[in-house]
Amino acid sequence: MPLLHYLDQGQGRPLVILHGLFGTLDNWQTLARRWSTETDLRVISVDLRNHGRSFHSPEHTYALMAQDVLALFDHLQLGPDTTLMGHSMGGKVAMRFALDHPERLAKLIVVDIAPRFSNMEHQDDIVAGLQSVDFTTCTNRQEADAALAKYVPNFGTRQFLLKNLYRKEDNTFGWRINLEVLAAQLAAIGEETIGIAPFMKPALFIRGGKSDYITAEDKLTNIPALFPNSQVATVVDAGHWLHAEKPEEVFEMVKTFALS
Repeated sequence: MPLLHYLDQGQGRPLVILHGLFGTLDNWQTLARRWSTETDLRVISVDLRNHGRSFHSPEHTYALMAQDVLALFDHLQLGPDTTLMGHSMGGKVAMRFALDHPERLAKLIVVDIAPRFSNMEHQDDIVAGLQSVDFTTCTNRQEADAALAKYVPNFGTRQFLLKNLYRKEDNTFGWRINLEVLAAQLAAIGEETIGIAPFMKPALFIRGGKSDYITAEDKLTNIPALFPNSQVATVVDAGHWLHAEKPEEVFEMVKTFALS
């Protein structure tokens, strides 16, 4: 299996960052650069399979994505002092990795996702919008944005999605994500995280105050069942994209937890 594409910055205790669905390592770059230059953290940002500059595969399961991350840990010779952090889909990959390979981590950070099943129906409009862009006629970013806007009215969401737009060698445009596979695997991307044994090491769950991805029930029951040594912190007035909406708060929370 090919190695995941990654960016390695800074020196110190390792912090590995996994992005969410339809994302890339670029989504975390502003914060990753700060952690790598302003703290004693070595920050490794990762493109998960079927995303960014990583390989495309017809299979997209959490078990396989956790194996991809393990191969990267081995390649980089990351020790058990590593903190693994993931947002949304990346958070589920991080939870799966922590439960499968607890000896490889010191700490876990999960950003705005819970281990329970996540309903992915709200992603249908995004998938339809991405599929609606006709790359046989699309000649620039503005045309792609206009096509997306019919399905995705939120400007910020479209800007996030358009980070996947790239120009191919033949000068036509395309999506870096493996859209066909991700669209087919949406239900699997929402699946519940389960483990044979709980992850006993420290875990931090960061939720957006305006987001419903981590509920009161998750905080009381679902998270502690698998991560008994966990805490849930809320970023007030932030939604699901809390690292983009409230970067200063997320910067401090992660720095404090990872280096404590």
